[in-house]
Amino acid sequence: MSQDYYFLLMPGFSVMGFVSAVEPLRVANRFGGELYRWHVLSVDGGAVVASNGMSVNADAALEPLKKGTTLWVVAGFEPLKFCTPALEHWLRRLDHEGVTLGGIDTGSFILAQAGLLDGHRLTLHWEALGAFKESYPQLAVTQELFEIDRRRITSAGGTASIDMMLDLIGQAHGPELAIQVSEQFVLGRIRPRKDHQRMQIATRYGINNKKLVQVIGEMEQHTEPPLSTLDLAEGIQVTRRQLERLFRLHLKDTPSNFYLGLRLEKARQLLRQTDMSVLEVSLACGFESPSYFTRSYRARFARCPREDRQRTNA
Repeated sequence: MSQDYYFLLMPGFSVMGFVSAVEPLRVANRFGGELYRWHVLSVDGGAVVASNGMSVNADAALEPLKKGTTLWVVAGFEPLKFCTPALEHWLRRLDHEGVTLGGIDTGSFILAQAGLLDGHRLTLHWEALGAFKESYPQLAVTQELFEIDRRRITSAGGTASIDMMLDLIGQAHGPELAIQVSEQFVLGRIRPRKDHQRMQIATRYGINNKKLVQVIGEMEQHTEPPLSTLDLAEGIQVTRRQLERLFRLHLKDTPSNFYLGLRLEKARQLLRQTDMSVLEVSLACGFESPSYFTRSYRARFARCPREDRQRTNA
């Protein structure tokens, strides 16, 4: 008996996250027969335009689904822009009727908004992680490639959707089929869910110094409030001057300026992905002075925070 999978595409959805979920099902059917059927839904039943401008036709609008089926909400930038009370009600009804619910890329925002992720582990794209935590601090969000927690299945999007589907195929039909499917995508291995979404710090910045990698990791974890340069130095058992020398040698920067850049990048993501006020964003990124935040933001991005938000929403 075929397993039915449904994909609700939201305007601006990620094509990569969607296609990476569907293609493993197609290949599984090629080797195993009619194991899966997939269906594309949209809020109004019409075609949906993705973030890259491609248009995908839907099979149906928001319709009743049978118990035991699975629905993924596939989103991209501004996931809540098209989230309505009617959509939330439909999702809650599906949950009540025994449908497994999931999110791909930033689809978890919509499930969270509908109150459907309480008490479940979930994941989403790393770039939206900070905004999600600010909006839903009570939820158990992880940085895994995907999460399967009872009747909730979430993926970080991108190629992580392949890994999620390979895991589901392996659970349902055995690891041999999952391996066969993975080889068709020229994958060197099937990544477990605990693999990192992002490249490791050493790879991202092209550095090999373990102490420097550790300090950058601490900076990324502590943007509110930021740690002092002295605290960072003591954390890796070096002097402040030695830490400054490490940054100058490997990154051509100072610890304080590098740290400031990380905090401003986080602020930009929050401005673009949440409804938080500029003041709330500045505080969430460790800026006690709004005027200093605005000056620093303008110096880095050539526009003030309010202008950047208006430009994004235009």
